[in-house]
Amino acid sequence: MKTNLKKGSWSVEEDQKLISYIKRYGIWNWSQMPKFAGLSRNGKSCRLR
Repeated sequence: MKTNLKKGSWSVEEDQKLISYIKRYGIWNWSQMPKFAGLSRNGKSCRLR
């Protein structure tokens, strides 16, 4: 089973999606958050960002 996770540099749009999602809902589960925030990243990438 392959997932289409994006690797490499973050775009401005991805940064804004992550920031706005965390401001609205807070941090609850890094491994599940990218899916609900509409990002194609893994949880560790979001956590480190």
